Amino acid sequence: MESDEYVGSNGDVFVHRLKELTDEEKQRLEAQNSLVIPETKAARLEKEAKRHWDIFYKRNETKFFRDRHWTTREFQELINFDPDKRIVYLELGCGVGNMIFPLIEEGFSNFFFYACDFSPRAVDFVKANKLYDESRIKAFCADLTTDNLFENMEMGSADMASLIFVLSAIHPNMWAQVASVAHRALRPGGILFFRDYGRYDMAQLRFKAGHKIAENFYMRQDGTRSYYFTEEELEKLFVEAGFEVLSNTYVQRRTVNFKEGIDVPRIFVQGKYRKPDK
Repeated sequence: MESDEYVGSNGDVFVHRLKELTDEEKQRLEAQNSLVIPETKAARLEKEAKRHWDIFYKRNETKFFRDRHWTTREFQELINFDPDKRIVYLELGCGVGNMIFPLIEEGFSNFFFYACDFSPRAVDFVKANKLYDESRIKAFCADLTTDNLFENMEMGSADMASLIFVLSAIHPNMWAQVASVAHRALRPGGILFFRDYGRYDMAQLRFKAGHKIAENFYMRQDGTRSYYFTEEELEKLFVEAGFEVLSNTYVQRRTVNFKEGIDVPRIFVQGKYRKPDK
């Protein structure tokens, strides 16, 4: 039987239980309800989502997100494959390439990468990277709430796909469509890697009144949005999309920067979901 808690190689703690809130944290969440974003503004945020992400990348360029060197440690399927086989990898919501370029640097020579993002500016940064090689990578714009991904790649052609800190930025009404796109992009037996913000993460508790759009869904200062998941709702989402759940759990870790005096707890949700062979 799977243990309720285990510690990863880098100190991450994997658990199958929701964080218990202190009285102070409960008060913080309750205070958020004193001023909720009006429906008209929430609708405008949805309509202008692409513009807000484009402005985000204009302001931050490639400097905001760190390269994800942890993916091969957390998702062993990335390294446990036939080295003679060509692997097609799809990054759904690639940003500026913080996942694919570390894999290229690590020598994943038999991988072909599809990399798509909502923001045209983010895709431009991917193409401008010195490691970008059209014989190994195809980067393009795609809206995961539509089917336009398949204008640039065939359905059922990806061996692996990732959805890393992407779904939280998408309106909950569109999650089923995003999960369907991921399912249809994978070949039978293909695996989707997932990581995103977990319920009661530090960032959720810090939102002030006036930033809440709906339950567990918030607007940041720059107009981008963020949702905070439970493992149960993610399991339900991906099972209903046709996936088998290989793993689905909370990840607790601490973000520490001694120089700046930062030591804060973080909560993520991480999963692996497989498209059945038949």
